[in-house]
This record gives sequence, C-alpha cells and structure tokens, in this order.
Amino acid sequence: MRAWMLPAGSDGFDKLYLDDQPTPEPGPGEVLVRMRAWSINYRDFAVAAGQYFGGALKAPATPLSDGAGEIAALGAGVTGLKEGDRVQSSFFPYWVEGPPRMGPALGDGMSPGMLAEYVVLPASGVVPLAQTLNFAQAACLPCAGVTAWNALYEGPRALVPGMRVLVLGTGGVSMLALQLARAGGCEVIATSSSDEKLERVKAMGAAHGVNYKATPEWGAHVAREFGGVDKVVEVGGAGTAEQSMSALRTQGEVAFIGVLSPEGGPNPRALMMTGGSLRGIFVGSAAMAKSLNAAIDANGIEPAVGARFGFAEAKEAYAHAWGPDSFGKTVIELD
Repeated sequence: MRAWMLPAGSDGFDKLYLDDQPTPEPGPGEVLVRMRAWSINYRDFAVAAGQYFGGALKAPATPLSDGAGEIAALGAGVTGLKEGDRVQSSFFPYWVEGPPRMGPALGDGMSPGMLAEYVVLPASGVVPLAQTLNFAQAACLPCAGVTAWNALYEGPRALVPGMRVLVLGTGGVSMLALQLARAGGCEVIATSSSDEKLERVKAMGAAHGVNYKATPEWGAHVAREFGGVDKVVEVGGAGTAEQSMSALRTQGEVAFIGVLSPEGGPNPRALMMTGGSLRGIFVGSAAMAKSLNAAIDANGIEPAVGARFGFAEAKEAYAHAWGPDSFGKTVIELD
C-alpha cells in the first residue's frame, strides 16, 4: 500500500515523502480501514514542523488524524462493526465518552497516522459516518468538527436557540461552528482579515462580519455594536483571547481551542465585568462525534470543503491549506 511519511526530525511539510509499505492486518480488538478521504488541520503543520507536543519526530511517522473510509477487516473480538461499514477516525481513539480521557492522539508521530491507503485502529477509534455525507465531507469532522461541537454544545453553557456566537477566522473549526450554531437557531458573527472571505461567511449564514485588521479592537467592537456574544469559538490563543473575552455578554463563555496565535499574555479582567468563563477545548470523545453526526443528518449540514486534492498530491494539499486562499477544509481524496 501507499503511505505518506514524515522523516525523523522533520521541520516542515515539505519533508513529506510517499512510501510503499505492506498492508497491515488488524489484531485483537482492532479494525482495518480502507481509507477514502482525509483532511488537514492546523495541528498537522505543527507535527510536520516538529513543534507539536513532544517536539520533533523521533522516528518516521504517517501524519494526519482525520480520515474516512470503510472497514476492510475485523480483528478477533470486535463486535458492533462489520466489513463494509463506513467509518471516520476518532481523534482520541480511547476516549469513548465521559470526562476527558485523552491519551494517544492520531497522527501525533507516536500514534497511528491516517494518510495511508489502509490504517489499523482500535475498534474504539472509529465512528460510523453521518448517513448524509460522502467520504470527503466526513473526513472534515474528526478533529475540526468534534472540536466545534464540543465548543458549542458541551460543557455548562451549551448553546440554546437565540444565543449569539462569535467565530474567529474562516478555517475548518470556525466554519463548522458557524454551520452548527446556525442550525441550532443562533446568530453568528465572524472575523477575518479578508473582506472577500467575510462575504463568503455571510453567504453561509453569518449575520455580521468584522475585519480584524481594519478593526484591531474587534472584541470591544462586537460588544458595543452587536451587544456582545454568549459564546466565542476561540481558535487563536493567547494572542486573541483578551479580545474574545471583551466580546462576551453577561455570563458568556470563551471556548478556548487556542492554537493559531499561542503567544501573548491575556489579562482575564474582562471576565470580571461579565461573569464570563473560559473553558478549555481539546477536540472531544467518540460520543461527541456521534452526537455531531446525528445533528448533521438531522439538519442537512454539509461541511465547507474549500479545495480537493488527489492522494498523490498531498504536498500540494498541505501547501494550499497553509496559504492565504484556504477556506474551510482542505481535503485529500483517494485517486
């Protein structure tokens, strides 16, 4: 089979290389997945650059956490699944439900990576696809989709209809959060540095757009002009968190994903003025993925696929996802 690999000590996605490997076989409690599609997350660039948790790769590794395919074989003792089932990966393959049980994470250089024609995973590490989605659409969900769902609908301040949500930028998490919040009867405000992209998010249902380059104090602007928000899907990090806290209305929540702008030192004093809170988000469980997929089927949501590439074009897919033209999710499909 073909598998994309990153070498030990990789310092960028330009080091990706295509390798020919034996097709793996599932052991007890495992499944073999014939992969059909994959998607790229911001976290995948950190892994390739040697800047993810644990630092540079210690050994060659297959990248990516997000993929969808069909079960090709079952290991001994696997129940509830069968050959031919359409499944997607679960970012934390052993976090099935309940409080965080993070442990190994797919595509981190130490756990299995998805960017191969066949992948062996624990049976707990796959989730049935949403019935209304194809493989390319479903491949957008394991990291970005579950993160968005967790940010919006889990925790002590889950969204209810009529609430107002702020999403930052036009990446995969933010665009899926926009779609989920709108399906839940909520108003959405979006930020971007591109007026063109803001028009695209308005076409997807955002009520307002704010250009954060033209309006550097965008948090206060959102509070002043729109009355603040009940939830911020905070994908930036320390560099944007203070603005996000300033955007909250009374008892709002900043759902903190925080990877795009990790530097800085936010002052949390704005939370004192609103009784707001800051909740950490690190993807989510298989149970959250199932809830997400049920909501997608019930509401006819189609993830925003900004660009598609063939399996042999993985480097080009990475380059597009990293570049200024990226919007929503960049998908790789089996060619």
